[in-house]
Amino acid sequence: MRARTTLVGTTALLLTAALAGPAVAAGRAGTVAEDGHSGTRKAIEAQVAAGAPGVTVTAKDTRGTWSATAGVGDLRTHRPRSTADRYRVGSITKTFVSTVLLQLEAEGRLSLDDTVEKWLPGVVDGHGHDGRRITVRQILNHTSGIYNYTSDPGFQAAYFAKDGFFRHRYDTLTPARLVAIAMRHAPVFAPGAKWEYSNTNYVVAGMIIEKVTGHSYATEITRRIIRPLHLRATSVPGTRVTVPHPSSRAYSKLGQPVSGPSYDVTALNPSLASSAGEMISDSADLDRFYSALLRGRLLPAKQLKEMKTTVKIDGAPNVRYGLGLMDRTLPCGVHVWGHDGGIHGSVSDAMTTADGRHSLAFNFNGDWAGDSDAVTEAEYCAR
Repeated sequence: MRARTTLVGTTALLLTAALAGPAVAAGRAGTVAEDGHSGTRKAIEAQVAAGAPGVTVTAKDTRGTWSATAGVGDLRTHRPRSTADRYRVGSITKTFVSTVLLQLEAEGRLSLDDTVEKWLPGVVDGHGHDGRRITVRQILNHTSGIYNYTSDPGFQAAYFAKDGFFRHRYDTLTPARLVAIAMRHAPVFAPGAKWEYSNTNYVVAGMIIEKVTGHSYATEITRRIIRPLHLRATSVPGTRVTVPHPSSRAYSKLGQPVSGPSYDVTALNPSLASSAGEMISDSADLDRFYSALLRGRLLPAKQLKEMKTTVKIDGAPNVRYGLGLMDRTLPCGVHVWGHDGGIHGSVSDAMTTADGRHSLAFNFNGDWAGDSDAVTEAEYCAR
């Protein structure tokens, strides 16, 4: 079992649950034959049988692109999921943010060894937090010790519990406010002492991008990554509460028993995730992004090496964390590089091999069920 990096922190693999809605036969809209991907199809069908509302997946390798779906995109109408679905990608956003910061380092505009205080004086300060002792590298690889704002009990009650979510789902939260929530708590450890996932790190990273460039992190991601790679389904929504079409509905239990009702949480103000997890994309775009990244199209060799320099994750012996990039060793020995992410009603995973030639991205439109490892291993190990 590997760590799952979601907006709400690092948690165990999502539990499977009773069937959440009617399933339909999986459909494929790809350019290559199913040979080599039949196991992946069976794996996504199994996730729907185990409780996920629906799944969409796209794989790209040397033979071409293959896509499939299982389950439904709308529990009310039973409309199936689409292979072109756009969805909230949660913490996959972090790889985009890290890539921009590493591009800025390559341009000589900052150093990974710069302190947070140099760029954001007085921002990371309070209850033992000290931005003078924390480096850019440490926020990118989650060794800063900065408290995770999404773990704050008040934040949890307001944005993840049922009553709080429906009361606050359209709130606009600034990055400064999110960091201030974290500063109410003590650090979880001294900078560099260990690893622990913190969404606050990447809110700070987005703020540094803006300080260095004079532009929002969203503008820089769009200019430096989305446009050059022609990622037409990828966006940084800011405060836009809807997901562009084509897309499916997103469902959550909102902290209620998995045997209870599923709530439609599609519409929300993603500023609650900011540069830690607000982006929207589709599976084909994510395949393209991670393939381009690992093949050196976005970063010089020095910066890509820095990104792939990993630290240990306690409790996840087969996963290591770099700079916004995870290295996973699958049971069959294959190494894949990528990131996963979760946000209300949406759980996603995207990865590629070290040479960028075999990429996989998929999404569950329910956040309480779905075994990402089973889908990943079916694609890379059962071939």
